[in-house]
Amino acid sequence: METKNTIPLWLAVAITVCVALPFGIWLDKLNLPLWAAFIVWAEYFVLGSKPAALKIMVPAYTLGVAGVMLIGLLYQVFVKILGDGKVLDFGLQTLTNNNVALFVSFFIGFCALIYAMKYLPVTQVGSLPFFNGITMFLACYFTGTFLGWFKDFNVSADMLPYAIVIFCAITAFVGGMLGAALGWFNVAIMFPREVEKTA
Repeated sequence: METKNTIPLWLAVAITVCVALPFGIWLDKLNLPLWAAFIVWAEYFVLGSKPAALKIMVPAYTLGVAGVMLIGLLYQVFVKILGDGKVLDFGLQTLTNNNVALFVSFFIGFCALIYAMKYLPVTQVGSLPFFNGITMFLACYFTGTFLGWFKDFNVSADMLPYAIVIFCAITAFVGGMLGAALGWFNVAIMFPREVEKTA
C-alpha cells in the first residue's frame, strides 16, 4: 500500500495560503504576523506532516515564546535598575543604559533558557519549534508587530514596558498557533488515501 493525495500539494498550498491571508489583512489591529504562521506551518512538514507532530510543535514553540518573554521582562527590570535615559561612558565607546540592560539581560537570560533545554524533553525532540518560538518573539518585538494588539489597552506608564513584552508574546504565540493549524489544514485538504502499490 502507498499514500496518494486526492488534491495535489501545489493546489493545497495555494488554498492554504489564501485561507491564511484574512488573518493578516482583515483583522485590522488584530492582524497576525503571517510570516510567523508560515514558518510554523513549514515546521509541520519538517516534523512529519502528521497530527502527532503537533504534540511536539505546540508545547516546544510555546516554551520558546514563554522563555524569551521572561528574558524580555528581565530586560525591563534591568532598564529600571540602570535608570532610564542615562548614558554610561566606558572610555572607548558610549552605550546607553538600554543597550547595557539589553546585553546583560539577554546574556543571562539566554544562558539560563538554553541550559534549561536539557531538563525539558519536548525541547530536545522539538528544538526547531522551540528556537522558532524564540525567534518569532524576537522578530515581533524588534519589528513592533505586536503594536496593533496593544494600542487599545489602557496601561499605566509604570506597567507599559512589561505590558509591551507580554503583548508581544501573545502576538508571537497566536501567530505560531495559526501556523500549526495551517500545517494540519494543508495536509488534511489533500485528502490522502491508501492505495495499492502498482508494480
